[in-house]
Amino acid sequence: MIVLVIISVLTVNNTSAKKPAVIASTLRPVTTKFVFTEAKPTDDYSFANEAIPVNDKHVDRKLRRTLIQHDYHNVQSNILQIKADKWFPIIEPILKAYGIPDDFKYIPLVESGLCCGKSPKGAFGIWQFMPGTARTYGLKVGHGRDERLNITKSTVAACKYIKELYAQFNSWTLAAAAYNNGEIKLQHQINKQNEDNYFRMRLNHETGQYVYKLIAMKEIISKPADYGYKTVCAVIPTHQWQAYN
Repeated sequence: MIVLVIISVLTVNNTSAKKPAVIASTLRPVTTKFVFTEAKPTDDYSFANEAIPVNDKHVDRKLRRTLIQHDYHNVQSNILQIKADKWFPIIEPILKAYGIPDDFKYIPLVESGLCCGKSPKGAFGIWQFMPGTARTYGLKVGHGRDERLNITKSTVAACKYIKELYAQFNSWTLAAAAYNNGEIKLQHQINKQNEDNYFRMRLNHETGQYVYKLIAMKEIISKPADYGYKTVCAVIPTHQWQAYN
């Protein structure tokens, strides 16, 4: 009887010890179709440290196409790098003072990087403010004066506007999209589509490409050699810059 009891106890203990291993072997990793990763400042293809979809073929295709459109082979100019060297030392500390992510400094390059003129709709300056919006955020426009051409003052105005957009949408990516399309139109699409993730939304062509252009601009300015650009020493003629000082 004693021998039987000992054998019974050993059998129970051995079964209990093996049970967790059996359960563990039946587990399967959970996967999702649309994977996001929390972007870090050093990550590729990030914007304002927000999460981006890393395995979506549609997103990947749009981004790579945008990068190609902005490489040296297609642009054939270092004007973007030259303007970044001139504008960023002024823009960066103002963004920081207002708590705006540094990546927003690329908006002027997307908005007015290849031309400094007035848009057909009347937007002007490196931040491409419309007259009414410019006045709303403290810029003087009219009577022979246009502070949209003042880099410092227009950047302060842009920061105020971007902060309001972020407060409304609680997303820097959507704030950037709203900067391009207007908060009313973007909010309408959010309500209509019941979707508040920029990368999932169906937007007009310009706004649908806007954040991709910002990311592409960040890439080519940060890693010019990867996109065919070479370091150059070039100066834009003074008459082209006098309005921006």
